[in-house]
Amino acid sequence: MLALLNAATLMLVAGAPWVSPAAAGGHTLQSPENVEVHIIDDTYTLRWNRGDEAVGNVTFSAAYQISGMDNWMNLPGCQSITGTRCDFSSVKLDVFEQVTLRIRAEKGNETSPWQEVDSFVPFQKAQIGPPTVHLEAEDKAIVINILPPGTKDSLMWALSSFKYSLVIWKNSSGADKRIETVYSRSKIYKLSPETTYCLQVKAYFQVPRKSGMYTPVYCINTTVESKLPPPENLEVYSEKSIYVLKWDTADENATFQVEWLHAYLKKIPGNHSDKWKKIPGCETLQTTHCVFPQNLFSKGIYFFRVQAAKGNSTSRWSEEKKFHIDMQTVIHPPVISMKSINGSLYVYIGAPQEEKSVSPNYPLTYEVHLWKNTSNAQIKTLHTKTDFIIPKVEPRTEYCIKARALIEDEKWNISSVFSEIVCEETKPETVATTWLIAGICIAVLCIPCVVYSLKGLLRCINYVVPPSCKPPPCIQEYLSEHSVKNLLLLASEEKTEKCVIIESRNHLPPTGEETDQMDEDHRKYNSQTSRDSGNYSNEDENSGGRADEEVQQAIV
Repeated sequence: MLALLNAATLMLVAGAPWVSPAAAGGHTLQSPENVEVHIIDDTYTLRWNRGDEAVGNVTFSAAYQISGMDNWMNLPGCQSITGTRCDFSSVKLDVFEQVTLRIRAEKGNETSPWQEVDSFVPFQKAQIGPPTVHLEAEDKAIVINILPPGTKDSLMWALSSFKYSLVIWKNSSGADKRIETVYSRSKIYKLSPETTYCLQVKAYFQVPRKSGMYTPVYCINTTVESKLPPPENLEVYSEKSIYVLKWDTADENATFQVEWLHAYLKKIPGNHSDKWKKIPGCETLQTTHCVFPQNLFSKGIYFFRVQAAKGNSTSRWSEEKKFHIDMQTVIHPPVISMKSINGSLYVYIGAPQEEKSVSPNYPLTYEVHLWKNTSNAQIKTLHTKTDFIIPKVEPRTEYCIKARALIEDEKWNISSVFSEIVCEETKPETVATTWLIAGICIAVLCIPCVVYSLKGLLRCINYVVPPSCKPPPCIQEYLSEHSVKNLLLLASEEKTEKCVIIESRNHLPPTGEETDQMDEDHRKYNSQTSRDSGNYSNEDENSGGRADEEVQQAIV
């Protein structure tokens, strides 16, 4: 019986169909490893390694998902790939949108698990490729034409503005390298004729900071030196309402012409040689300078260049001079005056009235240098006001000062030359100050005297304006009969004369009774000195004797 059961079990197992692990929901293929996304300009590449090198006939497929989407889509260019890389540049992705990729291995009906790649933003992940370069040789310069990285219809760098960095060296000496920032069409000057130079260029932009790849090495030979050299050392400066462009030349008998170009054209790829314009009045010059009105150019950045001509020969164009109308406007030196006042120096800074080259929209700062005339040690200070005081200077010392005007901010760094030196000798301590200090000391020391003086003053006031009380009877009696015509206040130190009041009645001789009364009154008034008797003598000493005689006669 047991033998029959074992035989039946063997028949069931043997008759069951075979199911692969993949059909049963399992995986025998390994997922790709080390999956990476590489982006250079507009070229998108997906790279990976095989999970199991021993397994043959394996292909790979990838899918992508854009941020905000729920479903996955097949990645064009990366379906059933037999190798370990694929190009999916044909997908028109938004370069500022987040993307997620995944990839798996496939063999027949078998598939490996998905291997997902970290999400990325194409613009942030992309590298800047090398630009395209074309060179033209001159005798002492090389003209370089640069096309930006990417394709003409590039989506990756459509909103980007490239700058270019160039490295150049003589082929015979690779160690001596020169680095310059160049435009899409530029000249590299100050080279030697009939010499081989090699160079490389890379593109970059500053915001966000990203640097590209260098080009392959390009080499070119400069030509034979021209017989008529181009003008050199171009300089531009302003004077009142005009601009003056000056240059140096090796041939004084040549004539010159001047051209200008908008600086923004330098940033646009291509050849803009036909965009240069002539300056009116500077087409055929026999001088080494060109004068033109400031209103010929609005605010902005420009390039100037000069060419020499002599007979049938013309020189190459000079090195181009970059000119910023605002930043390179000349600031003229200020005018300084200084005066010594009470132990300090008063400084006033003014500008020449005839110079109006600086716009009032840009305030000036003044850098002031001060020093003793007997010393070279200078003190530097910055001032925004045009008048200020330098305190605590030494008396009887000569100080000197000079200043220059500055415009300094995030964009500009412009300064004038220094003004003329102005010197001033400080004065000694003033007498007024000494007397003021002495007066304060005296006032402090003499406070008791002042208090005593105030008391005396109050007594005088009480004397002049006495309290409301009745005068003595003798005075009251007299005042009732006669009005006072003069009131003379005598100081205590002045002499007080003795006076006698004489009554006269129609010049008649007195009777006996009246005589007795008069004698009594005379004795009464003669016994005291009165300051308010009512009658006073204003006669001088010469007339005093006659008055006394009259009084004596009247008494008799």
